[in-house]
Amino acid sequence: MEPVTHFLTGACLGRSGFNRKTAYATLAMTLAAEAPDMDVVWGFRGPVAGLEHHRGWTHTLIGAPAVALATLGLVWLIHRWRRKEPIIPPRWGLIFVFAWIAALSHILLDYTVNYGVRPFFPFNPKWYAWSIVFIVDPWMLLALFLALVVPAILGLADREIGARKKVFRGRAWAIAALVFIMLYWGLRNAERGHALALVRTGTYTREPLIRAAAEPNILDPFRWHMILETEDYFQTAEVNTIGDLVETDEYANVIYKTPVTAAVVAAKKSYLGRVYLDWARWPVTEDHGTEVPIPGADAPQPGWHTVQLQDLRFGYWPMGDGRSAPLSGWVYVGKSGEIEGTYMQGREQR
Repeated sequence: MEPVTHFLTGACLGRSGFNRKTAYATLAMTLAAEAPDMDVVWGFRGPVAGLEHHRGWTHTLIGAPAVALATLGLVWLIHRWRRKEPIIPPRWGLIFVFAWIAALSHILLDYTVNYGVRPFFPFNPKWYAWSIVFIVDPWMLLALFLALVVPAILGLADREIGARKKVFRGRAWAIAALVFIMLYWGLRNAERGHALALVRTGTYTREPLIRAAAEPNILDPFRWHMILETEDYFQTAEVNTIGDLVETDEYANVIYKTPVTAAVVAAKKSYLGRVYLDWARWPVTEDHGTEVPIPGADAPQPGWHTVQLQDLRFGYWPMGDGRSAPLSGWVYVGKSGEIEGTYMQGREQR
């Protein structure tokens, strides 16, 4: 998920009672809850390298202790810099364990979105994705935000009337927010299964259905974007589980599987192709011919083929329109099958 949700989740975990056991518990859990995303530094080596290593070892069960240890070191440096003893003494062993828990919460949150994680890497490089919430979920953000802000507002009111200041405030609010999220996940999981059952038991495609996927709506847990695959094409549909409504057109909503040309074969064997197809769950690789430029790149030389790789999981995003679909990749393939350039989101991998 996006960073704000991770930070707020770590803060609520700390406020849920861990902060009563040791100093810096909330600080450590807030930092550790987002720390696995330190792997974004791979993006400086290029967009394909960023895709290859994002949600790599820092998002694994074996890497979580290392993330916690790095967080512990940072918190210790902050403690030394402050030179002021906190209200309760720091217990460094507990801080490490709590940071470890927060790092695991990051993996769990990322598992709930459709991008996925590789928690068992490097022993098992398979991607896993629950696909029940959008990468930005307003309801989760609202619950976490209120759990942290409302106790602070109530504290201001207490000071105005001269009430005794509470050392640890907001435990009940933090626990309520975390419980809400778990119940919310349960609802979304049930509705996702409902949506999949609707398309699997109905007759919405002209050919037998091979597999189906349900992608979450950003706001409505009862609305799902469906991807249906047959032998010759993909078909999209919109499902509203309230009323069991399935909206699709077996002609207008069809994406035919494209021919496998020599340029497509070369693109799949490229650095981008290998990384992309390892990650993608609903890949479509299309040869656009010799006169279509890559968005954000120089025009192709005569005879170069432009090949696009995209994942249908992200084609329905509000900012996606096919050619500029989020997380799509592009390859220029030369006349003899050589790779002349690879790009993602307007950036070239050099």
